[in-house]
Amino acid sequence: MNAKGNTVTAYGDTRGDGAVQLSFTLPMPSGEKARQAALVLTARMGLQDARVVLMDPIDPGFTYFVVYAETRETVDVSTIQVHEVAYEAMEPEEINRFIRETFGRKLVVIGACIGSDAHTVGIDAIMNMKGYDMHKGLESYPEIRALNLGAQVPCETLAARAAEEKADAVLVSQVVTQKNAHLKNLTRLIELLETEGLSEEMVLIVGGPQVTPELAKELGYDAGFGRGTFPGDVASYLVQELADRESRRE
Repeated sequence: MNAKGNTVTAYGDTRGDGAVQLSFTLPMPSGEKARQAALVLTARMGLQDARVVLMDPIDPGFTYFVVYAETRETVDVSTIQVHEVAYEAMEPEEINRFIRETFGRKLVVIGACIGSDAHTVGIDAIMNMKGYDMHKGLESYPEIRALNLGAQVPCETLAARAAEEKADAVLVSQVVTQKNAHLKNLTRLIELLETEGLSEEMVLIVGGPQVTPELAKELGYDAGFGRGTFPGDVASYLVQELADRESRRE
């Protein structure tokens, strides 16, 4: 830890001990040779004082390891720049009241998994009535008309439906990332919305396990949400962003 308290390292039993836990599989049958191979590999990663605490044969010719070790590396967190989505978290009751008082109408929000992506867990968690982890989705908000188009929705279909419904916001979920399919799909949707002159009128939000705020902005979206996002997070950002836009137009 430096004088300003900005430098940190891994924490295990004692602050600053550099303790880490590593797990991996080697394509080797379980045995002493495999154990030594795991230790050599750990040492070549720059870790020290490694100990194999689990060596589990998971299949003929494959062994799973858990290794405890220590690192001498540190990181100065003051040098790290993070671009977070800026909003003030609000409770559902606050959000609905804010919509009534600010806009005087229901907001229209359309969501979908685009392209070949068939993973609806993320978009359903945000949009569907039941939500997840005791956080109800946007369908439960009386002041939001939430339209979940589901999975494998062509970008052209989503863009056309957003225009037809005069949506206030478009929520896109992308999980499939093989061969950068998510980047192609997200870029294609932005191109379509820009062509129709809709990208400035609607709040465009993208979510998924590989999504970061930086990536979202780079692709032309207003905000990006990753793992651990609840419906209230999206709704809070959405209503505040729409209100800011209206105030700028006045």
